[in-house]
Amino acid sequence: MSENKQFFGQHLFICMNQRDDGRECCAERGAHAAQKHLKARVKELGLSRSGEVRVNQSGCLGRCEEGPVIVIYPQGTWYTYVDNEDLDEIIDVHLVGGKVVERLKI
Repeated sequence: MSENKQFFGQHLFICMNQRDDGRECCAERGAHAAQKHLKARVKELGLSRSGEVRVNQSGCLGRCEEGPVIVIYPQGTWYTYVDNEDLDEIIDVHLVGGKVVERLKI
């Protein structure tokens, strides 16, 4: 039997959902560019290579009105963001520093 061990230290899911019902969605709020930025920055910092952090696309996370949204596990911390500076702060403070970015938390 295998041990019940986490494969990644932290797993970041970014909502990429595109709605067709006219409601706002994360895809229309720059989620695709944000996901590319997150993956590149995590790779640049060597966090993906070490297995510390995994950045994944997600379908709807159900918080459209608060979006765009990211959730990080195992902490279960939810964030919104506006630009790459917000994403960099989430990476630097939360993923690297282990602290919650209160101003972006939802």
